[in-house]
Amino acid sequence: MSELIKEAFQQLYPEKEPKYNFSLKYSRKFKPYNANVKLYGNSLMFHLSKDWRKISREIQIGLVQELMVKILKDKKKTMNMELYNLFMKNVHLAVPKTKTDEILEASFGRINDAYFNGMLDKPNLQWGNASTSKLGSYEYGSDTITISTIFRNERTELLDYVMHHEMLHKKFKFRNKNGRNLHHSSEFRKMEAMFENRDMMEKEISRLARRHRFGLKAILGF
Repeated sequence: MSELIKEAFQQLYPEKEPKYNFSLKYSRKFKPYNANVKLYGNSLMFHLSKDWRKISREIQIGLVQELMVKILKDKKKTMNMELYNLFMKNVHLAVPKTKTDEILEASFGRINDAYFNGMLDKPNLQWGNASTSKLGSYEYGSDTITISTIFRNERTELLDYVMHHEMLHKKFKFRNKNGRNLHHSSEFRKMEAMFENRDMMEKEISRLARRHRFGLKAILGF
């Protein structure tokens, strides 16, 4: 599999002889279509989720190149990288929708009707842990919105605010600029600001997170 890495490197740097030792492993531990790269000395080690095995070589090369320019702090761009980014923006269409929750589904429906004209297709919906630092997330590869359980028994407006933010990530995905993926574009920020009573929601969620943090410290005896 290191041949794939060598090909990716040669496309990026045709004038250079590779000075790195390459390795590539597919892991079952990763979430769908996740990957990372680590640089130790002159060793570049790529780890990809097992889902990438069934994806075309051209798209895998684009993924490797994205990781490569990121860790080497470069700004090069190739056609394979464009193919990879296009794949990631559309992979949600083929992801099975097997996770849902009555409370989260109701929240998604309210926000979809109010802010997306009912046009956003429903992703996987799940509760995470009781995190006060990561209130929600959207995972592109698995098309999954995850919400912190601190909102499970709170006012629906607070849950809806976090759901709205994650639905914006699903709608706008990301934009690549100068070798970096931007997840909060101007369009994202403009639509985020449209949420009713946004400033008040921000303050109430901050208070909720602080209350849960202090409550956890008391329980753990910190």
